[in-house]
Amino acid sequence: MPSRPEQTPEANLAAPGAGPVVAFERVSLGYGLGPGQPPLSGEDDPRLILKNLTFQLPAGSFHFLTGPSGAGKTSLLKLIYLAQQPSGGRISLFGEAIRAHDRAQSARLRRQLGIVFQEFRLLDHLNVFDNAALPLFVHGRNPAGYRDDVTELLSWVGLKHRIHAMPELLSGGEKQRLAIARAVVTRPTLIVADEPTGSIDYAMGLRIMRLFIELNRLGATVLIATHDESLVRASGMPVLELKDGRLARRSLAKGAGG
Repeated sequence: MPSRPEQTPEANLAAPGAGPVVAFERVSLGYGLGPGQPPLSGEDDPRLILKNLTFQLPAGSFHFLTGPSGAGKTSLLKLIYLAQQPSGGRISLFGEAIRAHDRAQSARLRRQLGIVFQEFRLLDHLNVFDNAALPLFVHGRNPAGYRDDVTELLSWVGLKHRIHAMPELLSGGEKQRLAIARAVVTRPTLIVADEPTGSIDYAMGLRIMRLFIELNRLGATVLIATHDESLVRASGMPVLELKDGRLARRSLAKGAGG
């Protein structure tokens, strides 16, 4: 069984790479804090879901993000992939401070991101191959130059036999695997995944984890939010636990990795 998390509001980690890909400095996130609303009453204000988070994800690192339902894991990921603005504090991505409401900056930085959404977000009018290859097409790549690579990736996630199928014909697990393939097809600098194995069986989950680990070995920084403790233990990778709005480093029990 995992050991208890270290009781610290910060989770700054030893860097295996040159520097942090993600850096949070006293970042908070709350809801119902707009104009006309009362100011925050402190860190115990019930409107705060994330409280003064200070941590870094070093370049080339791999971490799991765990915590109970409703702890704010998805909200934390949204801050990282720039879908949400913090209520306070400072966020840096790839060494660049994030400027609020700067759409040009957000679009530029997102090109280095691979995002696996819980709700898949597939395009219904595109088949499996075209959904997986969409980021390459958007980046202006020649389809003739990436066809073999996309086909190989779809084979890895078990979808080669479904390459011409439309999303409406896919099972939930197949949609999940297609969403993962699309997120990693460009070999992004940072991969952020929200419950990427939630709709697939354990054996395929292990296979998907091996894909993430291989991309990490090739240089990608990876952060995976999950409830699946068995996959966490099998990987042996570091764990960040989000609880009561705070983030802590959690160590696995000796012998739990594999």
